[in-house]
Amino acid sequence: MIQDMIKGVGVALITPFDNYKVDYKALERMVEHVINGGVDYIVALGSTAETATLSQSERQRVLRFIIEHTKGRVPVVVGMGGNDTYALVSELRSYDLSGAVAILSVVPYYNKPSQEGIYRHYMAVAEASPVPVILYNVPGRTGVNMTAETTLRLANASRNIVAVKEASGNIEQMQRIIDGRPADFLVLSGDDGITVELVKRGGNGVISVAANAFPKRFCDCVHKAMEGNIAEAETIMADLTEPISLLFREGNPTGIKSMTAAMGITRAEVRLPLVEGSDTLYHDIKSAITKYELR
Repeated sequence: MIQDMIKGVGVALITPFDNYKVDYKALERMVEHVINGGVDYIVALGSTAETATLSQSERQRVLRFIIEHTKGRVPVVVGMGGNDTYALVSELRSYDLSGAVAILSVVPYYNKPSQEGIYRHYMAVAEASPVPVILYNVPGRTGVNMTAETTLRLANASRNIVAVKEASGNIEQMQRIIDGRPADFLVLSGDDGITVELVKRGGNGVISVAANAFPKRFCDCVHKAMEGNIAEAETIMADLTEPISLLFREGNPTGIKSMTAAMGITRAEVRLPLVEGSDTLYHDIKSAITKYELR
């Protein structure tokens, strides 16, 4: 059952670069790093992967590379979204999704659709997608919030819509979804820092940025929360609060790439219009790695 595959910790995998080209050796190291660190699944080609700056051919090659090197050890989810519904539907019908268990599809951005527009967009996506759909609400990036009512409407309208990644930052909105959802519909945190609180309220895990850098510590925290050991999870999270905040101080994925660079896994390089983290951020990240023993 797909819902069993996407509980716990999914990692929104970064795309390492070297002189503006995809660094496949570093990408392989990242795959091994997160799997060895205990993640439950990998999300390829999400926002953290800088997918907006990847060409169509790069996206296909990156996805196939991740699936090939994951070797079935953990499931792979693919980010596929857009603000042109018909173009996205067409892409879903032709895209090679073999080896992927689901897609993560963001609320249409820039256009600022109404709630009815969001609903119709996702129903078209759910009908076209050959694999289950995870909704992704991130108003800080898209400019529009998908309300709890729209999420629940979608959850009840299509069996191919199986979960939502909620990154609104509104815990009460998330609670309304948890309280009103169908029994098999999952609510996943899109914010690392509130994951334990969401799980405590009945949520089902997280699609994480932090797990790129310190997957063992972060997975231990979330898995303990999901086992009901909330006090232990909160203790672990208390030590991760500062490192997590550093990851977002200068934006994502600038921060996480600064940390994986400080750990010697990848370069810090990002593609324009993003820029690398400041020297101050890098210094603070290195200090936090030592202070909290994140290696």
